Amino acid sequence: MVTAIGQKTIPIEEKDEQAVQKLQDAHRRIVKEVGKVIVGMEHVINEMMIAIFAKGHCLLVGVPGLAKTLLISSLAQSMSLSFKRIQFTPDLMPSDITGTEVLQDDPETRQRMFKFLRGPVFANIILADEINRTPPKTQAALLEAMQEKRVSSGGTEYKLEEPFFVLATQNPIEQEGTYPLPEAQLDRFFFNITVRYPSWDEEIEIMKRMTGSASQEVRHVLAREEILALQSLVRRIPVADHIYQYVAKLTRATRPDEGDAPDFVRNWLSWGAGPRASLNLILAGKARAILHGRFHVSIDDIQKSAKPVLRHRIIPNFAAQSEGIDADKVVEKLISTIPADEKMYANSR
Repeated sequence: MVTAIGQKTIPIEEKDEQAVQKLQDAHRRIVKEVGKVIVGMEHVINEMMIAIFAKGHCLLVGVPGLAKTLLISSLAQSMSLSFKRIQFTPDLMPSDITGTEVLQDDPETRQRMFKFLRGPVFANIILADEINRTPPKTQAALLEAMQEKRVSSGGTEYKLEEPFFVLATQNPIEQEGTYPLPEAQLDRFFFNITVRYPSWDEEIEIMKRMTGSASQEVRHVLAREEILALQSLVRRIPVADHIYQYVAKLTRATRPDEGDAPDFVRNWLSWGAGPRASLNLILAGKARAILHGRFHVSIDDIQKSAKPVLRHRIIPNFAAQSEGIDADKVVEKLISTIPADEKMYANSR
């Protein structure tokens, strides 16, 4: 089988084609299994799965009581992955996350030695609940593990088992006594996912389901080894040149200091997205493509991934806030403004 990428024809190995079909089928089954205990939130599930297969971390922003913890634990169960929840509080220490060394007596030699006791970060999926509730030193300990995929203690490095996925939550309404993540640390998150209130029908269904006696068990869909193989597959998805150029155009248009930035960007943004946004847009496009059974990235994949990739990487200024303009509205206007025609990029630099 072959796929057309720009002006080229890229051959697809049969095993890769089968893997894409397998992932598309697994995607449907995971949504169905998680749907046994979670009502609605399909866009949240889809965006989390895109991040997982692109080897990224997510920041979930939503008010309390929207079943974020249940959602993550159910997703981990459907993927046969270990899950740990860390409740962030002002008195939480870095060692409470990463682990600590304790002095123990060897039962045979009677000699004392230090032994490292692993913390809750040693799991496949970590729920960092209310990450902005803990001081920067503790935040940094988790963010280091996210970036380096390892923990250092007593001069020894302990590698975290892959896949390793951190999902952090923030409460957007109560900011008293919190320690907001700086922009440089926010940039480490692959996606910023907005969790909204359920619809009328969904809320009725939630009441019926959660106050009854019937319980549903989430079954395993994917094994750990299969997830690692599918993460590797994402990197092999081909991308046409005009997609790279469109992503560069979209990302660079968020920077007010760029010469060709739109006027509304200069008026509404004080800071734009860096190169990591471009990288994540491409990876998100690849993961979204194979989740939909395609072996190539489309403009639509990029546009559908733009909000969760960019909303925490662009900073609206006071003028925008006074007009009720948030990051999502800026991204929407950028998508409608930046041309997406392949022919426009054919002769571009």
